[in-house]
Amino acid sequence: MAKTINVPNVELKFEQLLTVIRQLDESERIQIAKILTETQMDAKLSRLIEEISNTPQVNFSDEDINAEIHAVRQANR
Repeated sequence: MAKTINVPNVELKFEQLLTVIRQLDESERIQIAKILTETQMDAKLSRLIEEISNTPQVNFSDEDINAEIHAVRQANR
């Protein structure tokens, strides 16, 4: 059974919020951890997508790729 929490116009300091979280059941704390992880991953993914979008597109020809492979192989001999 899900708990109902009504919080109209409540202000909590960060330490108070941590105290509330510590009082939750393990399964509820796990849910909070998952949400925080998802939020962090969403933010990282958004930044990555933005970075990629702002990076100029480079098209390599087959000749360019083959030349690089050849150069690497020669360097490793």
